[in-house]
Amino acid sequence: MIVAGFGFTTSATFDSLKQALDATGYAMQIDGVATAADKTQTPAFVGFAKAQKCAVFKVATTEIEATQTQTQSPISARERGTGSVAEAAALSAAGPGATLIISRQISNDRMATCAIAKGPNL
Repeated sequence: MIVAGFGFTTSATFDSLKQALDATGYAMQIDGVATAADKTQTPAFVGFAKAQKCAVFKVATTEIEATQTQTQSPISARERGTGSVAEAAALSAAGPGATLIISRQISNDRMATCAIAKGPNL
């Protein structure tokens, strides 16, 4: 399973999320999208997830905080207790033993990040 994890501000738009995913080069290959559970109902993410026509994973705060990430954002560390919400969400949603295949990429407007993880079942 290939999962795109997202971190984003409350000001992020559908286009912010799309730009971040496009920057990974995996836009046509994902099986699911993931983000922090409290962000899954934001209008931009809801619309974006529907457009992707794939599984949506709500990642608990405790899972995000417990996941080691390749990159380190001071803002993510301060606000979410992790170096990258996108990387933590992707790794958590892809399951135990998942590997990060694309570290967080940032949208042009800097409002969203996306990372790609691959679950062990592929």
